[in-house]
Amino acid sequence: MNLTKKQIKQFHKEGYLFFPSLFSQEEIKNLSSEVPKIYDIREEYNFREKDSDLVRTNFAAHLYNTSFAKLARHPRMIKPVEDLLQEKLYMHQFKINGKMAFEGDVWQWHQDYGTWLNDDLMPSSRAMNIAIFLDEVTEFNGPLIFIPGSHKKGVVQANHDLTTTSYPLWTINNNLISELVDRAGGREGGIVSPKGKAGSMILFDSCLVHASSNNLSPFNRVSVYLSLCAVSNHIRRFKRKEYIAHRDFTPIECLPDDCLVKDYKVNLPWKDGVPESAYQTSLKEIIK
Repeated sequence: MNLTKKQIKQFHKEGYLFFPSLFSQEEIKNLSSEVPKIYDIREEYNFREKDSDLVRTNFAAHLYNTSFAKLARHPRMIKPVEDLLQEKLYMHQFKINGKMAFEGDVWQWHQDYGTWLNDDLMPSSRAMNIAIFLDEVTEFNGPLIFIPGSHKKGVVQANHDLTTTSYPLWTINNNLISELVDRAGGREGGIVSPKGKAGSMILFDSCLVHASSNNLSPFNRVSVYLSLCAVSNHIRRFKRKEYIAHRDFTPIECLPDDCLVKDYKVNLPWKDGVPESAYQTSLKEIIK
């Protein structure tokens, strides 16, 4: 799936694109059915909510689960980012975020590139996020919210929040958020929230400021996030463990478009467990 000139222009203006119902219900069912068994794994790559045993975010399922390994190579997710970055991509991060009914906690206001710069020494913001809804996303179950055009600000000042939730995040203060919202239109479009059926997809810039509120509804909101980076822009430091920030910079080669409903061979390097080397970290800068 390639982007049109109109879509590319819109992306550069707003910082995101929304594709309602891009994946079929059969495709989504094949993915969703794998989530419970992944969330049941008692390993550190399943971060659980601060005050419950429910999974907040799962990392690196594409390295040990066949269905998500195929999703990680799906042309509907890879090709649009290649169109925007004009380069082959590698997988910087792969998450299945579970904002579960009644228990799903907030994700504070942040830019993803802020974390990738501060923690991973990613040289520039030549990286994008893709989110696919495994559940219907409504105004009630903690949808993503964006500040349109905020990616044009570049990297903004952030503080490392280690206490609000179970997952540390480089977050943006309220005064700056207010300024960015006012600049984007205030009450008239200064904050947007793409919502839709399971199978919908969002593509958004790594500098786009975003957040989500807690889920007070009785409806789960599980989404998959691919963080895709230009190969030449790979990270320069392994401060974080490999299941969070990947170290394999091999360009992604797409599978056929029907890969989620047909059998295709995929490599699962962590099928038998995360290797010991993936838990090793370093503050030393990597030579390009």
